[in-house]
Parts: sequence; structure tokens; C-alpha cells
Amino acid sequence: MAEVDGQEKSEQATGKKLSESRDRGQVAKSAEINSVVIFTTGLVIIYLTQQFISSRISSATYTIFNSLDILNINTNVLQDYIKSALIYFVITLLPVFGGLFAVAIVVNIVQVGFKFSVKALTPKMSKFNPISGLKRIFMSTTSLVEVAKSILKLIVIGTFTYNVLKDFVLTTQNLVDLPIGEIVSFMIDAAYSLLWKISLLYVGIAVIDFIFQKFKFRKEMMMTKQEVKEENKSQEGDPQIKARIKKAQFAMARNRMMKDVPTADVIITNPTHFAVAVRYDPNKFQAPKVVAKGMDELAQRIKKIAKDNNVPIHEDRLLARTLYKLCEVGDFIPESLFKSVAQILAYIYKLKTSKKKTIV
Repeated sequence: MAEVDGQEKSEQATGKKLSESRDRGQVAKSAEINSVVIFTTGLVIIYLTQQFISSRISSATYTIFNSLDILNINTNVLQDYIKSALIYFVITLLPVFGGLFAVAIVVNIVQVGFKFSVKALTPKMSKFNPISGLKRIFMSTTSLVEVAKSILKLIVIGTFTYNVLKDFVLTTQNLVDLPIGEIVSFMIDAAYSLLWKISLLYVGIAVIDFIFQKFKFRKEMMMTKQEVKEENKSQEGDPQIKARIKKAQFAMARNRMMKDVPTADVIITNPTHFAVAVRYDPNKFQAPKVVAKGMDELAQRIKKIAKDNNVPIHEDRLLARTLYKLCEVGDFIPESLFKSVAQILAYIYKLKTSKKKTIV
């Protein structure tokens, strides 16, 4: 298996690499499929339009020979004559070339799908370097494989054609006594028979080449474990960088939370492990709201800030644990805990009112 920088290419290509290679025009495609489809389609079109083409050519030939004695040959007449002839033959052969052009597009789309890529059309200066071009032709493994395929294909088709023609040559011995019409008919039938047999053989070659090209492309696109790892990093981000970003975001959120502790009405705690800061403003909130929460060391910091800012601290082990578990910072108190929290808030408000009366 191929290696890159000492690493074995053991991993299948990722979707990202396949997409990028497709944008560059690198796809698994068999030229033999295109050739056999175009060749076979051409045969079918010529067979179906032979009457139209032959009648057009016969008519043109008849017109040319009948007008030779009356033509006044000069430069202008000759130019007009050539233009008319070109237009005539373009119209005559349009069904053939139009059909072949359409089939060529369709067979490419069937093989690789439809995708217009600007990158594939962008010229590369390296391809204009004659030295690099010669290296690609004579020293590239791909070029050598293609040459070997062409030679093998030529041998197979040549051998097959020779065996078919050998039988036809033996048959032609009986044509000596036949009229011209039957001889021409035999030649046309023999030509079509040969071409159809070659087409069928070519289909087999094209199928084998298509499978080979798919296998070759898949192998060329394979990646090392390090390449897959680097691509995952580029898509998802470096885990270490992501961890640092997450840590920074958490620190910022915690600092914002700590700034809200002094605005709380009460801190509900489990003395050593949990602290939940609750605030209630009947003019703004539909229910009491959690403005901060923490566990262990963070809980101790919340309580210290609360003491420094004269925020009441109320101990309720079960309620503190439940609030910490059910609520995130910014959440309203669940309806099931309304009564418990409302009792604590009412008690805190009562204490504040009593202190105000005492001061007065």
C-alpha cells in the first residue's frame, strides 16, 4: 500500500477530500465508457438515418454533375458554391453530430454526476512546462499503465477483427456470380455485423476499465491516519484550542454571575457544598430567579461575596441541593419549589422590615 512521509495510506478518503478533488476535476472516470457509448450511438444514428443521409448525398451529387456544363466558374460563384455545399452537408450530418454531442455529455454526467467547477477549468502554468510534460508522458506510472492498456486493447480488438474478417473473406468467394446490388448489400451487412461485434467486445473492455478506474481512484484518494486527524482538526477545531476557548467562556460567564450575587435577595445554602443565589422582583419577574449558583469552592466564594454585600444567607440543605440540580443560572424557580422559596423570601423580607423599624 502507498506511503506518505513514512506513513501507510490505510484510511478511506473522507467526504471533504473527495469533494475537493471533485472541484479540481479529479474523479473516477473511464474514457473507454465514453468511447464505446459514442461509437455505439453513432452506429445506431447512422443506421436509423441512413435513408435521409443517402438521399441528401445522392441529391447533392446529382445536382453537382447536372450543373457542371452551365456553371460560369469565377471567384464569387465558387465561394458561394462552397458555402452552400458546407451548409448542405452540415444539415445532412447534423443528426449524427448532434446525437453524438448529446450522448457525450450524458455519459459523462452518468459517470461522475453533474458539477460545474471553475477550479477544473483554471489553467495551471506547471502543465505548460515541456520538461514536466515529457516526464508525465514517459516516466509516469499512470502513463505507462495507459500505454499498456492501449496496446492490450489493440491486440484484443485486432485479433477479434481478424477472426471475423477471415470468415467474411471466405464467404466473398460466392459473390462472383451475384449482381452488383446484392454485392453492395452484402458489404453493408458485413460492415454492420463487424462493427456491432466490435461494439459488444468494446463494451466488455469498457466495463473492466470502469471497474479498474474506480479501484484506482479509491486507492489514490486513500489517506494516512495523520491526514485524517489533521482534517478532523481543521473541520472541528483543535481540541486544545477548543478547550481553552471553552474555559475562557466559562470564566467570563462565572465572572458575570459573581457580579449578580450582590443583587440577590437571599443565598440558599447547604453549608459546605452548595450555594444558590435567588432574586425576586415582582415588577419584573413572574417568579423568583436564580442569578448565581456554585458548588464547593465556588459556593464558598458566593457566600463570601454575599456577606461582604449584606445579602442574607439561609441554610436549607435539601432545597439548596434541589435548586442546584434543577436550575441553571438565569432560570426561574420551578413551580414545585415556589412554596419553599416563597417562605424563605417572606422570612427575609420580614427580617429586613423589622431591622428598618428598629433603626427608626
